[in-house]
Amino acid sequence: MAKFRKRVFMQALPILLLALYLASCGKSDQQNSSQPKVEVFSWWTSGSEAAALNTVFEAFRQQHPEIELVNSAIAGGGGSAARPVLQTRLVGNNPPDTWQTHPGAEVLSQYVASGFVASLADLYKEERWYDVMPKTLIDMISKDGQPYMVVLNVHRSNELWYNKKVLAQHGITVGATMSFEEFFKIAERLQQQGVTPLAVGDAGIWATGIMFENTLVGVIGPQRYLGLWNGSTSFEEASVKEAMRIYGRLLDYQNTDHAALSWDQAVKKMTEGTCAFMAMGDWAYGELTNMGLQDNVDFGWVSHPGTDSAFVLVSDGFVLAKEAPHPQQARELLRMMGMKSAQEIFNQRKGSICARLDCDRTKFSSYLNWSMDSFAQDAIVPTIIHGSAAPADFQQALNDALTTFVVERNVEQFAQALAQAARMSGFGK
Repeated sequence: MAKFRKRVFMQALPILLLALYLASCGKSDQQNSSQPKVEVFSWWTSGSEAAALNTVFEAFRQQHPEIELVNSAIAGGGGSAARPVLQTRLVGNNPPDTWQTHPGAEVLSQYVASGFVASLADLYKEERWYDVMPKTLIDMISKDGQPYMVVLNVHRSNELWYNKKVLAQHGITVGATMSFEEFFKIAERLQQQGVTPLAVGDAGIWATGIMFENTLVGVIGPQRYLGLWNGSTSFEEASVKEAMRIYGRLLDYQNTDHAALSWDQAVKKMTEGTCAFMAMGDWAYGELTNMGLQDNVDFGWVSHPGTDSAFVLVSDGFVLAKEAPHPQQARELLRMMGMKSAQEIFNQRKGSICARLDCDRTKFSSYLNWSMDSFAQDAIVPTIIHGSAAPADFQQALNDALTTFVVERNVEQFAQALAQAARMSGFGK
């Protein structure tokens, strides 16, 4: 525990002052207000994210007008800015009541193993969530049979989005699936005609990391990808290096201002027609529909090349702090998040599908029904970038290695860095 806390503190040090300021504000609010409240900590601040979260907040306010909701969201895709602030607050014994996290390694190794969160088994029993949520998801949020998180949504991360009108103007059609070679042929054609093929906004390195891990799944396949996390596949194998080379080729077709853009700004770039494609999870779908654009009219989608038999799962949910200042109020908010009605409304706005299996499919769009079909039949694989596949140490090592590779394109160096990080994290060979 001491070693973990020291490492977390050092990672959070650059923004310690910000965190302490927020913490002091939170304590002051608690001291000065007698109204019951619940503080919700997340990184959902883009247009579609904030709108989706607000549907839950509004439903909660209608049921519990006596409880004040404190939205402590911090901008930064994937929690890149929020998590260090959260970690500092946890180490400083000033937790928010509930916070956003991901299933798998992130919630279990960072929060459950460290004793920061409380079991939610009572809610799962009372609300009969064991009967309506997939066992796969429940296993990813449980330790010793105790669930520690209410899963709110399920995203499919391995999409390739495209501007239908731009492609039509250049006589290009996209089929039900796409290979890497098909993409490269289209990209060459677009580039020759003055259109940037690929929109990327990697001001946060995680955004290009999405494209890398999807390429990895597409080249080595779901089973060998899963082997990376149990040691049966090595990051230095020839097939993994081939995936790295292909990822490097993809980078050749991205917009020159990629490092200056956030992921949602890159979505806008694609919709404006200066770029044709975008490799991003279906939270991009929420942005597209939030702009008023229509499925299969303004934009289309296909699985990231090679991944049509895989579902790269990115799921979000919320936990209950073990030392929550307002535990009863937080439990009621978490109860709301697990309700069918709340999940249906939230996920329509977010661009994701319900964690529950009993949601009404007729309420969802053609894309989201396509995603539901994929979730039901394709191989479910975890994500490195969003914390479910590997521990935080490896995730940071990947981000560092990606940052170097994007500039230097050295496959051997990239492979060696990831292999070493996997060994240090305890699962590599």
